[in-house]
Amino acid sequence: MKSIPESILSDLKKASNKEKADFLPKFFKAGPGEYGEGDKFLGVTVPIQRQIAKQYYKEINLKNLETLITSPFHEVRLTTLFILVFKFTSKQTNESEQKEIVDFYLRHTKSINNWDLVDSSAEKILGAYYFERSRKILHQFQKSKDLWENRIAILSTFYFIRKGDFEDTLLYCISYLSHEHDLIHKATGWMLREIGNRDPKTLKSFLNSHVSKMPRTMLRYAIEKLPEPERKFWLSQDSNV
Repeated sequence: MKSIPESILSDLKKASNKEKADFLPKFFKAGPGEYGEGDKFLGVTVPIQRQIAKQYYKEINLKNLETLITSPFHEVRLTTLFILVFKFTSKQTNESEQKEIVDFYLRHTKSINNWDLVDSSAEKILGAYYFERSRKILHQFQKSKDLWENRIAILSTFYFIRKGDFEDTLLYCISYLSHEHDLIHKATGWMLREIGNRDPKTLKSFLNSHVSKMPRTMLRYAIEKLPEPERKFWLSQDSNV
């Protein structure tokens, strides 16, 4: 009889697609010297991964997830994160169990090492957990030299934004103005855009103070939803042109 982790792996492999598996390393930059270097792919679509996660999340425990979160296959790690999100957000999960999930997540940030892995989980787990608690660990991730911990920090604040709390997001965006990686520029611009969707004055105040220092990608993402004349104005203020 198969164990639950073995059943999950078996289901993912059955759903694999060779053509997709050959394409994904290019999409997720898994080549030599790229940010996802060495990642392996089965070629399973995200909807199928979510379906498998939903099927197993109630019965699998965190101990059994240890082998899955460290898998060399991208889809296995993403499915594991979907399971963690389902567990964390379940009405049956108490506060103590949520803390165990958060602790598990924090122990395995080295395996949460591509943008989709971060974006599918950071807000829903760390953001939700730390919204009314000390955010010390997120501040540490913001200052980390690790790209993925930086992205976890800023994406976790998406939960705060949804709650109308912009302070940490804005502080992280300022600290990332000189960040070297495009993935952080995209993430910060995205979060600024989300703030602007809720509070245009706050976005424009940020732009007034920092537009000349903003990386072009960050700026473009931040102003994407503004009217065209405003977009043109802010782009004209960019010293990176």
